[in-house]
Amino acid sequence: MEKKLSRVANTFTPSPIQELSHLAQRCNAINLAEGFPDFPAAPAIKSAAVSAINSDFNQYRHVQGICELLARNAKEMYGLEVDPDTDIAICCGQTEAFAAAMFAIIDPGDEVVLFDPCYETYEGCIQLAGGIPVYVALEPPHWTLDAEKFMSSFTGRTKAVILNSPQNPTGKVFTWNELEIIAEACRSRDCLAVTDEVYEHITYDNVKHVTLSLLPGMQQRTIITSSVSKTFGVTGWRIGWAIANPILASAIRNIHVKLTDSAPAPFQEAALTALSSGPDYFESLRRDYESKRDYSIQLLTGIGFQIRFKPQGSFFLFAELPESSPLSDVGASLALTDPKTKVAFLTLIIPCLLVLMVQVEYVKHLIEQAGVVAVPGRGFFHFNSVSSESEESLSACHDYQKRYIRFAFCKSSATLEAAAQGLSVLVDTKGCLNLPPPSKTDT
Repeated sequence: MEKKLSRVANTFTPSPIQELSHLAQRCNAINLAEGFPDFPAAPAIKSAAVSAINSDFNQYRHVQGICELLARNAKEMYGLEVDPDTDIAICCGQTEAFAAAMFAIIDPGDEVVLFDPCYETYEGCIQLAGGIPVYVALEPPHWTLDAEKFMSSFTGRTKAVILNSPQNPTGKVFTWNELEIIAEACRSRDCLAVTDEVYEHITYDNVKHVTLSLLPGMQQRTIITSSVSKTFGVTGWRIGWAIANPILASAIRNIHVKLTDSAPAPFQEAALTALSSGPDYFESLRRDYESKRDYSIQLLTGIGFQIRFKPQGSFFLFAELPESSPLSDVGASLALTDPKTKVAFLTLIIPCLLVLMVQVEYVKHLIEQAGVVAVPGRGFFHFNSVSSESEESLSACHDYQKRYIRFAFCKSSATLEAAAQGLSVLVDTKGCLNLPPPSKTDT
């Protein structure tokens, strides 16, 4: 039956992030792999959802009030004028909003510029639309944008630029100067921009998120995608949106109807309560996550990880393995001692992590020895087929890509403390990571 699959379907593999999350559940390990909170959402928001269900808001539904609240918030937060009747499409989460945006603007052969490392969903949506992803590497350790490298990525086929800020996996918030570089490229090359702003309210150390739409000439050529998922701790509700000029928003809305018809009705009603939250909620959210970030940094650096870039936003730490780590550049051993863990690792993880084998051994070591699941950073990096870099510089690039592990800290204090206790078994008497020698058994 494989011959019956489409060309694109044949290129897709299971998501390493979701598979690792499933592994955590099956192995009863602490899940620091997937970016969802394991603590309750706010009582008022949950009560609104229960009330909506009890009031029989259970059929296809469009809640125009969401659009009105989003337009109001865009005006108050950024000074943007958004027409709630024409400029907003409510979708099933940011993921569908982004996919619908790609289907609305990308034709086969169009090129789309992305910043690397980046979240896994973007590439798949671009490919489903027939587009070609073109990656521009951000410069570690602070993930800065090289203007010359960025501009050289544009060709006559470039249709759009994707911007995720605050960014997953690095926690980078793009600076005003970097936004100006992106905006100037879009204006001069007559390109669109599609932004993922799901972490807009989760920033630290007085760093402020700025939407690209604010820059001169950009509101009409920018599609903003976001959702209630991250801000309100309800990733399973699937309420998101796209904000764009009327022509683009209408196209996205029409595609959304063909894909899913309607976002979940009772959760749309509950979103009205969530989006009506006052400044105190957002400040408390920021403060709580900043505390979790600092705790997690202290935990990971205390056992030998390098955190050379302190996340400015989102709820992920992109931690570097120590320079002395033997597990950053070796093949993965499958010599798991616990039979249940070994079976789960083999059946769930190996099929989708073949490209990540350089880091699988360390992830396996975390699972087996510490009972903690994290994500190999290698899966967030991509090869850029149009790169003009030398083989030597590309080799150096690949070397640093092998060194990162992503940890999610959007967890309860109890979970983070349990992770700290589990990770403590990896520390030797000198307070350093106690790692096994490189495996001689490769898959």
